[in-house]
Amino acid sequence: MPAVQARSAPLLLPDAGPLITLAYAQRLDLLLRPGWPLRLVDMVLHEVTRRDTPSRTAITAFVAQHQPAVIETTTFHHHQARMASGAAPRKAGLGELAMQEAIHQLALQEPPQPAVLLFEDHRIARTSFFLPEGTLRVSTRAFLIFLEEKGWLASATEVEQAAISAGRSFSRLRFP
Repeated sequence: MPAVQARSAPLLLPDAGPLITLAYAQRLDLLLRPGWPLRLVDMVLHEVTRRDTPSRTAITAFVAQHQPAVIETTTFHHHQARMASGAAPRKAGLGELAMQEAIHQLALQEPPQPAVLLFEDHRIARTSFFLPEGTLRVSTRAFLIFLEEKGWLASATEVEQAAISAGRSFSRLRFP
C-alpha cells in the first residue's frame, strides 16, 4: 500500500480585488488571520501598485512589513518585456492569466499544493480552469464571513462597510 503524503496548509492567493477592498477597509491584516502562507502573484502585485491609487500605499506598506513570497509568472515577465521594448503592453486580463498560471504551477507540484484563491472579480468566478485537489475559489465576502464564523473577526459586515465608506465599490458577488 503506498504511503499517504501529508497535505500542507493551503496557500492564500488573493487577486487584485480583495487586496484593494481590504486596503480600503484598512484590514489587509485579515489576510494573515487564518495562518495560511500568503502568496502574491507578481502580475497582481504589479496591477495593485503600478498607479497612484487610494489602496496603493496601504498595499505597498503591508507587503514591505510582512514580505509575503511572490509567485513569478511568465505572464508578468512577458508584460515587463513588452514595456521595456516600448511596445504597447496588453493590460486586459493579465492578472487573471497570471492567477491561472500560478494555480497551474501549484497543480504540478508533487503532491499538488492546495490553495485558497481569493477573488472579487466576476471574471474569476466565471473562469473555468483546473484547480488542484483541495483548492478553492472564495469571494472576499465569503472569506470575511469565514473569518467571522471562526471568531477571528468581530464583524464581516463592518469590514465591508468600512471599505464602502472609504470609497470602494465592493462587489455584490456571493461565492461559493
